[in-house]
Amino acid sequence: MGRHNRLCLKGTLNHCYNKTIDGFLIFYSVSDYLVFFTLLCVLAPRYKVTIVAVALMPDHFHLSLIAPSWIDLWRFMQQLQSMFVKEHNFTCHRKGSLLHSPFGSAPKTTDKVVRTNIAYVANNPVERHLSQNAEEYRWTFLKYAVSNHPFSKPISRSRSSREMKKALGLVDSTYAMDKHLTYPVLQKMHNNLNDDEWLQLIDYIIVKYSVIDYQVAISYYGSYGKMISAIHYNTGSEYDLKETFTGKRDDVYANMSTLLMQTGRFKDIHDVLGLNADEKIKMFNYLNGKTEATPRQIANFLHIKMSSDPKMRNRN
Repeated sequence: MGRHNRLCLKGTLNHCYNKTIDGFLIFYSVSDYLVFFTLLCVLAPRYKVTIVAVALMPDHFHLSLIAPSWIDLWRFMQQLQSMFVKEHNFTCHRKGSLLHSPFGSAPKTTDKVVRTNIAYVANNPVERHLSQNAEEYRWTFLKYAVSNHPFSKPISRSRSSREMKKALGLVDSTYAMDKHLTYPVLQKMHNNLNDDEWLQLIDYIIVKYSVIDYQVAISYYGSYGKMISAIHYNTGSEYDLKETFTGKRDDVYANMSTLLMQTGRFKDIHDVLGLNADEKIKMFNYLNGKTEATPRQIANFLHIKMSSDPKMRNRN
C-alpha cells in the first residue's frame, strides 16, 4: 500500500508494525534493542510523535503512536528504520534491505479498539513464550511506568565502580547531545562492566531516554493496575494485521544464541552472520540437533534463505 493511501487522523492512535523481508531475526542481543529504542526516543520528539505502547520482538516490532499527520508519521518511521538498518547491517556483516517498505499501519478510532490494540501489542511476547506476563518482558517497557529499575538493583553513583561512573557519564553526555546510543559505545560499556552493573545500566538507559507516554495508555483504563489487569485478561486482536509466525515459540532464539556463544568461537553473537555459506550450513546442522527450534527458525536466525539452498530444501 502506498504511503499516500494511508489514514492518519490527528490525535488518533496508529498501530505501526514491521518485520524483516525474509523472516530473518533483527534483535539478537540487548545492544540491538537499545540501539533501536534510543533511536526511537530521539526521533519521536523531532516529528512530534507520541509513543504510547511498544513491543520489540526477535523478528519484528510493534509501535502504538499518535502523530500530527500522515507525512510526519511516514517521515518518522522511514528515518527510524533506515538509520537502524544501516547500523544493524554494519554490525551484522550484511548489506541491503532488511525491513519491508512500506511499513504496516492501521488507525484506531475508538477507545475500545485502542484498548484492544494496547493489549495485543503488550501480549506479543506472552503469545510467543518469551514471558508469562506482558510486563515481565523488558522490551514492552511496561514496568518502567512504575519503576526506574524494574530489572536491576538501584544505582548508587557514589558507591559505583569507576567504570560504571564512566558508563553513566557517557550515557548522560550522549543523551544531552540528543544522540542515540550506537553499537560500539554499548559494546565498550558492556565489556567494562560486571553482570549486575550491566543490568543496572540497561535500566538506566531506558529510563533516561524513554519518551513513552504511559499516561496516555493508562487514561484508557483509569490506573496502571487496571491497565495491567486488563492486558492479562484480554490478549487483544488485530484485524488489520494478519501476522504469520514461524514455529510455536520465540524463546528458542535466545537458546541458540547461548549455545553458539558457549562454543567459544564468537566474541559477539552478531559475528555468526559474518560466516560464509558453508559455515552457516554447519551451524545450521549443529543447532538442528541441539535445539527445539524448527528448521525455518534456525535458518531465520542464521539469515539463510532456505528455498535458495539445495542442501536445506528437504529440511522444511
